[in-house]
Amino acid sequence: MALVQVIPLGGVGEIGKNCTVVREGEDLVLIDCGLSFPDEEMLGVDIVVPDFSYLVEHQTLLRGIFLTHAHEDHVGGLSYLLAQVRAPIYCTEFTEALIRSKLEERLPKDRIDIRRFKPGDIITAGKLSVEPIRLTHSIPENCAMAIRTSQGIMLFTGDFKLDFTPVDGKASNLARIGELGREGVLCLFSDSTNVERPGWGPSERAVTEGLRKVFADAKGRILLTTFASNIHRMQQVYEVAAERGRKVAAVGRRMEQNLDICERLGYVKIPKGTRIRLDEIHNYPDEKLAILTTGSQGEPMSALVQMSKAEYGRLQIRRGDTVIYSARPIPGNEGAIWRTVNRLFDLGANVIYESKTPIHVSGHAYQEELKAMINLTKPFYLAPVHGEPRHQHMYLQIGAEMGHPAHRMFTMKAGVPLCFDDTSAYFGEPVIHGAILIDNGGNSQVSTDVIKDRLTIANEGMIIITVAIDKTKGKIVGDPKLEARAYSGSDKTLDTAFEHVWDHLNALTPTEMKDLLRVKHDIADVAKRLIQKRAGLKPMIVPVIIEI
Repeated sequence: MALVQVIPLGGVGEIGKNCTVVREGEDLVLIDCGLSFPDEEMLGVDIVVPDFSYLVEHQTLLRGIFLTHAHEDHVGGLSYLLAQVRAPIYCTEFTEALIRSKLEERLPKDRIDIRRFKPGDIITAGKLSVEPIRLTHSIPENCAMAIRTSQGIMLFTGDFKLDFTPVDGKASNLARIGELGREGVLCLFSDSTNVERPGWGPSERAVTEGLRKVFADAKGRILLTTFASNIHRMQQVYEVAAERGRKVAAVGRRMEQNLDICERLGYVKIPKGTRIRLDEIHNYPDEKLAILTTGSQGEPMSALVQMSKAEYGRLQIRRGDTVIYSARPIPGNEGAIWRTVNRLFDLGANVIYESKTPIHVSGHAYQEELKAMINLTKPFYLAPVHGEPRHQHMYLQIGAEMGHPAHRMFTMKAGVPLCFDDTSAYFGEPVIHGAILIDNGGNSQVSTDVIKDRLTIANEGMIIITVAIDKTKGKIVGDPKLEARAYSGSDKTLDTAFEHVWDHLNALTPTEMKDLLRVKHDIADVAKRLIQKRAGLKPMIVPVIIEI
């Protein structure tokens, strides 16, 4: 039998950027193609996607991209991959509805080949086959993926929770999961995001009671912020608003777009007369209004963040408004979220981000649900994914407590293939992997050198030294000029640095002065050494030579 490799290009040892290759011989499939958000040191970066070099190199072998669900950390990298390779995308009707318009914004239509499946379908992909299986999550039509290989079944849970009272009434197909377990799952690649939480996670339906309490207590307008893809939460808001006689408007381009799509396709069933346009809210008193808005993660250009800064022309926060945060912070976004919350309080809003009665529940399995998945699937090997190292470590501890031997459990790392042959599983040689940083325009890749320069300027400042040189004569024309930007050192240090640069330039011969590259290097070196010695700072030194 052929060697089977499972190669994570993202989504292991981190939250987000989920992207995993399954390869057997000359056939490979990709499970998800997501993005993650930048950390605080990635200045000017909007999103982070996997390095797709391996897929570009082996694009002729790529039989399909299979999407577990429509969250951005699983689909947000698609347009960047499809700009480089051609491959069919397999997904549910709902996932297609949410991704198609975004893909068409960035790609020619001839590069978009979407093929729908329903849970339970078997899709042939060369020697491999893929079976999507319904599992509950915080978004409709979420699927695990069972990949059949010559070595056995590789089961990817994707993001999941075991919710027995889901908002849309479509429960997990645990019967099919159990059947696969009896047939024999070679390796379970399980979500581990919530492994630190004991017990069972609450149902999405529990949020309805939390919203009812807030709606009953609120005297003025209610604004609820959540992910634009959280269709279940939007459904609950419309239902509770209808009970309390409130009208609901949506604000935020992506949220409005998703609602239009989901209402048209029947994924959101809005009580008659409940939905209004934002420009109609002035027709109703505050106590009769609820507003859905983007901005739950503190995104700078989102509607709620702009409202918190009093910079959103379509809607302003009023004293007496109630703002509900119905979303879990993505790691790295906490600072931006708290700054937004504080600004909202300053404007007179009552912000609810925690409550004894849930206003948000996680879409990821708690410990007992993870154990239940292991018991149902009875995998020979265990490999936790969709988590940081601490999550992977704790998951494998649970696996050990359940009787799994250490040599059959693996802590996967990005770019390192987990290989399966006839007798064993082991790690192979790493492939090209990493992260591609995309700037705020959404187009340009930002190199690590650029990030380092931005951090240097932010932390240490920048010194610009301008010198005009007559290259034919090898002499300075006029007086050099020194300018400082974002520099926190003393003016005296700058004056001394300028004097040293000037003395050095005056000591150069005409022949040396004609070597402009050398002059630039000398200017930067002399200034850098002096400032570091006197001030203990390392600002960026930018020498500018004007050739006369």
